[in-house]
Amino acid sequence: MGELVTVAYELLASKLGPQNWWPTTTAARETEVIIGAILTQNTSWKNVEKAIANLAAAGMVDFRKIAAAKKEKIAGLIKSSGYFNQKAEWLRLFAQHVCSNYNGDVKLLLEKGVNELRAELLQLKGIGPETADSILLYAGGKEAFVIDAYTKRIFSRIGTCDERISYHGLQRLVTESLPAEMRTVAVFNQYHAMLVELGKGTCIKRNPLCHACPLLGCCRYGKSSLKTTSFK
Repeated sequence: MGELVTVAYELLASKLGPQNWWPTTTAARETEVIIGAILTQNTSWKNVEKAIANLAAAGMVDFRKIAAAKKEKIAGLIKSSGYFNQKAEWLRLFAQHVCSNYNGDVKLLLEKGVNELRAELLQLKGIGPETADSILLYAGGKEAFVIDAYTKRIFSRIGTCDERISYHGLQRLVTESLPAEMRTVAVFNQYHAMLVELGKGTCIKRNPLCHACPLLGCCRYGKSSLKTTSFK
């Protein structure tokens, strides 16, 4: 079923077009992307945008300033992102790591190779595989395919994998299923962004809009769902 990975990419690209993800609003792009990757856990991007806007207004899209700030100040600025006390601690710990080991320059951290950088990120509190790979891909410009709830939902529904597949199992399946020439930062970026867009608006968790899905022609779940509906 691995061929569906490439087919799905082509269908989504023809329907959705370039996504230009990850959106940033400040000059400190890498810093903003990393902050966004940490804050977007268990919340919507709309809530994260509000938090980043608050940080930007306070001049806090800066790891040196975050490292020096009190947790309560950061928590107040990122309240819209949910779990704000916990996330404030994660941001401070990340910022302190960058300041202690890279003199506050996150670009020095991002210069590391994929495997070394991923291992280092995963040692930091609050950063799991999805957040680490988001940082690798979107902040570091490295070849790391991000797996999230949307990705797993869509690929399991079209029949590429079982819904219980592990993070790394699905990441490996997707990466190895794509032709070698498509295993690039640009494709990984675009593909993940399109899956997020599809998962948010069409392939939703309950009552998905299968009739409007660009993947309907190759989707096991969608075909079965519409067939069942037509007999009701």
